[in-house]
Amino acid sequence: MDDAIELAARRIAAAGEGPARLARDPVNLPAIRGWLEALGDTNPCYESRGVAPPAMAQVWTMRGLRPADDDQGDPLRAMSTVLDEAGFTSVVATDCEQTYHRYLRAGERVAVRSRLVEVSGPKRTALGEGWFVTTESTWYVGDDPVATMRFRVLKFRPAAPPAAAEPAMRPAVGPDTAFFWAGTAAGELRIQRCEGCGALRHPPGPGCPRCGATKPGYVVAAGTGRVYSYVVHRHPPLPGRRLPVVIALVELSEGVRMVGELRGTAPGEVCIGAPVRVEFVRVDDELTLPAWRVTP
Repeated sequence: MDDAIELAARRIAAAGEGPARLARDPVNLPAIRGWLEALGDTNPCYESRGVAPPAMAQVWTMRGLRPADDDQGDPLRAMSTVLDEAGFTSVVATDCEQTYHRYLRAGERVAVRSRLVEVSGPKRTALGEGWFVTTESTWYVGDDPVATMRFRVLKFRPAAPPAAAEPAMRPAVGPDTAFFWAGTAAGELRIQRCEGCGALRHPPGPGCPRCGATKPGYVVAAGTGRVYSYVVHRHPPLPGRRLPVVIALVELSEGVRMVGELRGTAPGEVCIGAPVRVEFVRVDDELTLPAWRVTP
């Protein structure tokens, strides 16, 4: 496998610079102003002279959020495809070095060409075994080179996910919440009730926010409610879980709101107001989590 990767690297490097990719737009003052505002750069020379900050060189040829498939000859993409097929499917940028030859002026149209400089590996890193891929890109106005960039990434083999489904964080169980977790273990969804005024509350606490009494009790909820709000967790990774995970804020039939995972519903299918019912997910002998599932 190593020999095949090295052979492919030599072939791609020998091809030299890939085809030029032309910027979608000419260098322009509105984009320059946006860049300066984002970085807090108040130097007036750029607008007064009609030139772009040198570090904007890469901006003009970025592909955007929905790029056309126009980079078939790009050496980084070609080398990444080889490494993906060999199992090195994860990537992280490691360093970048840019050199600016002159200012870009408003109205100029920039193009970029890239070549493969080096592929080294396999290397053992803290992320896992991988290959370092170095490319060099040059930006041109016509035949005039205006900036260059050496860019290095690590393509590495991702670690196998843990076999056990362990929550990322275990809830803290104290005097105020012990009744709730004892309830989930018993298959009950318990809501704290003030024995002074009868107010329900969640999450539980030592004193009633309505009357101030410190006489907590609880009632067993029906376990039904509706999705009040939700988020989709996509990053960072959760041990033992496959992302994305939908986390819903549910308004229970009793009036309080409670957070939990919404299971069995894809992120794009979640609806505010959808009816749900609680289900209990046993993690281990000490922890059972409440979760939600949409009901017909």
